[in-house]
Amino acid sequence: MSTFSKLGVPIKTSVSANVLEEAMSGTVTVRPLPIGASVNGKVDKQCAHFFGVTISEQQAESGVVVRVTSTAQSKFKLLYFEQDSSGGYGLALQEESEKTGKVTSAGMYFLHFQVYRMDSTVNALAAAKDPESAFFKRLEGLQPCEVSELKAGTHIFAVYGDNFFKTASYTIEALCAKTYEDTTEKLKEIEAQILRKRNELRQFETEYRKALARFQEVTNRYTQEKQTVDELLKQRDTIHSSFSVVKTQSGNNLSNGSSSKAQGEESKGDGDSAGEEGGSESKDRSKRKWFNLNIKGSDKKLG
Repeated sequence: MSTFSKLGVPIKTSVSANVLEEAMSGTVTVRPLPIGASVNGKVDKQCAHFFGVTISEQQAESGVVVRVTSTAQSKFKLLYFEQDSSGGYGLALQEESEKTGKVTSAGMYFLHFQVYRMDSTVNALAAAKDPESAFFKRLEGLQPCEVSELKAGTHIFAVYGDNFFKTASYTIEALCAKTYEDTTEKLKEIEAQILRKRNELRQFETEYRKALARFQEVTNRYTQEKQTVDELLKQRDTIHSSFSVVKTQSGNNLSNGSSSKAQGEESKGDGDSAGEEGGSESKDRSKRKWFNLNIKGSDKKLG
């Protein structure tokens, strides 16, 4: 099986029937791949290049690694075949190429301890359904490799082209773990650490989900409490503003009425003053008239 991307989700594809039939019939061309050597090549889509790796007893005991890389980031599969009694080759193992840094790569590690392959489709499908859970499912794609050691003899590997529109460029190499003892030990340790971390993540996911639910609960309460406080303060401001004599219509009428009354009284007072002044003038005129009459009467008597 291989994978191609559709909407970001890898979908598995199969090795072509023609390649499997040719391998079963034993009619494929097998090129030698010595331990410690590498071979560069280009393989057409849905075709395979076969290689024979011959290992000694000592190399088998030390462990063997077969890896394929592509600096062009081509898609391919690394296949391992077992020879049957009729001379044909049956597919036993396959590894999908994965992007690792600036290259794509696939490898098989026969090191006498359990190693794991990463099935990226598990994490990709989880991410498509729930992006948040992708982290917790990231290590769930670890799958144990079925074969952990090889016996002395010649073993058949193949590079299968998985590009859809062009040939796949690759470099294949076979290595003896004897010259990579430190690296082999580091791989053994890191595999154990990853397995422990996978178990820890399973437990942590449960804790995280509970904490997340609690967080959402208190976040909702925060929103409600904020709205309540805002409303209480608003009501308080409204009550404060009620303590005023100028804010109502009746208060305005009262103020206007008082002014009118004062103005009316003032006008009335002005009228009274005018009347008093008019009365004084009438009295003066009467006195002058009476005085004139007396003067005229006196003149007549004198004459």
